[in-house]
Amino acid sequence: MRFAATFGFIILLVLGGMAALAFLLTRLMGGDGQVARLVWVMGCGFSFALPVLAVALAVRAFRQIATPLAEVMAAADAVADGNLGVRVPVHGRSDFQRLAISFNRMTAELARADQQRRNLTADVAHELRNPLHIIQGNLEGILDGVYEPTDEHVAATLDETRALARLVEDLRTLSLAEAGQLPMTWEAVDVADLLADVGTSFEGQAEAAGITLSVSSAPGLTLIGDAGRLDQVLSNLVVNALRHTPAGGAITLRAEPIGLADGRGGTRIIVADTGAGIPAEDLPFVFDRFWRGDRARTRSEGAGSGLGLAIARQLVHAHGGRISVESTPGRGATFTLDLPANPANATSAPE
Repeated sequence: MRFAATFGFIILLVLGGMAALAFLLTRLMGGDGQVARLVWVMGCGFSFALPVLAVALAVRAFRQIATPLAEVMAAADAVADGNLGVRVPVHGRSDFQRLAISFNRMTAELARADQQRRNLTADVAHELRNPLHIIQGNLEGILDGVYEPTDEHVAATLDETRALARLVEDLRTLSLAEAGQLPMTWEAVDVADLLADVGTSFEGQAEAAGITLSVSSAPGLTLIGDAGRLDQVLSNLVVNALRHTPAGGAITLRAEPIGLADGRGGTRIIVADTGAGIPAEDLPFVFDRFWRGDRARTRSEGAGSGLGLAIARQLVHAHGGRISVESTPGRGATFTLDLPANPANATSAPE
C-alpha cells in the first residue's frame, strides 16, 4: 500500500512538472493551448519512456553480467562441497565466456587430479598387499610350525621386505620429483662415460640372456646434470628393454648432438630394443604410475613395480628435457631423451 501511494505521488509530480514545463515553454515561445498540450504530452511520454528504457537496460545488464557471475559463484560453491563434475554454461560476453571456459578447465583438472589420487591410493594398496601377505604367511607358518625356519624361507621373506623397501623408496623419489623438491647434484657430465657405465652395469645380464647390448656416443658430448639421476633413468630403460627382449635380440644405447626448439644445444640419448614392443593403445600410458604392459605378469615373474618409467619421466623433466617413446608391436620400442646442455634450473636446484 505504501509503495502504491509513493508511486502515485511520483506520477502526480511528473504530470504536474510536465504541465508547468509545458506552460512555461508555451509562454516563452508565444504559442497557444494546443502547443502547450503537445509539449505536455511529449514531456510525459519522455518521462515514462526513459524509466522503461532504464529498466530494460538494467535487465539486460543483469542478464549479461550478474547471471554469469551468479552461475560461476554457484559452481564454485558446488566445487567447495566436493562436486568436481559441475560445469558453467559458456554464454554471454567474451570476457565471461573466457571465465566460464577457464573455470571448466580448472574443475576438469581438479577432477583428473582427484581421480589420479584415488587411483594412486588403490595402486599403492595393491602393491603393498602382495608382499605383506607373503611376509605374514611365512612368519605365521614358522610360528605355527608349518614351516621350518630354514634359510630358504627366511631368504624369501627378506626378499619381500626388500621389495617393499624399493617400492617405498620409488614412491618417495617420485613424490619429491613431482613436487620439484628432489635433491640434485649438478655437474658436468660426460655423456660417453655415462653410457659406458650403464652398458658395463648390464653387459653381464645381457650376455646371460643372449641379448646383444651395444653402446655408442658422438665424441665430446657433455651436459650439466645429475649423473646419478641420469644413470637411474637409463638403467630403468635398459632394465625394461632386457625384460621384454627375447634371446637373440639386441638393445642399442646411443647418444648424438641435437638442436633444441628454443635454440639451445643439447643431447639426444636413445635406448632401443628389438623386443615385443608396445601396443598403440598403451603408448599414451607408459609413463603413468603403476602402468604395466602385461597386466598378467607379477613381480615374481619379472615385472617391476610400474614406477620406473614414471620416475624416469620426472627425472628427465627435472633436467629440463623431455622423454618420448615410439614402438611397433613385434619390432621393439625406442625411448628418446632430449636433454639441454645446460638446464635453466641447474643453478637454483637444491643440492
